[in-house]
Amino acid sequence: MSDYIHPITLDAALYVASHLRADDYREVKEGHGHEPLLYIPHSAFYGDSVYFDVPNGKTAGLAGVQENGKIWMLCTDAIHDAPLTFAREAKRFIDSRKEELLWNIVDKRNAAHLKLLKFLGFKFLRELKHGPNQLTFIEFCRVRTSINDLDGNRDGRTSSSTSS
Repeated sequence: MSDYIHPITLDAALYVASHLRADDYREVKEGHGHEPLLYIPHSAFYGDSVYFDVPNGKTAGLAGVQENGKIWMLCTDAIHDAPLTFAREAKRFIDSRKEELLWNIVDKRNAAHLKLLKFLGFKFLRELKHGPNQLTFIEFCRVRTSINDLDGNRDGRTSSSTSS
């Protein structure tokens, strides 16, 4: 898939759980009520999960998609070491997905993830209260609009079309 995207490993899951960005830690702990070091290594293996690294070799985050199209991502501060590379690799991961609908909720306070989701083409649907602390989260989704999205062609033409 990429030099920076790899199949999930327990070591990567433990590393990310131990080195979460402050906003990601708050989202897991305060927003969902989970202890990161217990929850992340276990839950990271549900569905199709990967880890990302950046050119300096640091592990930047985990991401995955569960059976019903529920997508998730948790990151370390390494995303700031190579933000453009990280964003492009995240887009590569999203564009590789075959699901018609990808969705989840994000903590409204997590500005970096909101910015990344917008860059990745997700739409923000509504705000809702979630978790043990009833924090404000934003529901988001990305809908595959046509079969052409599968090969990255967004304008409806095929790459082998000829003009008359």
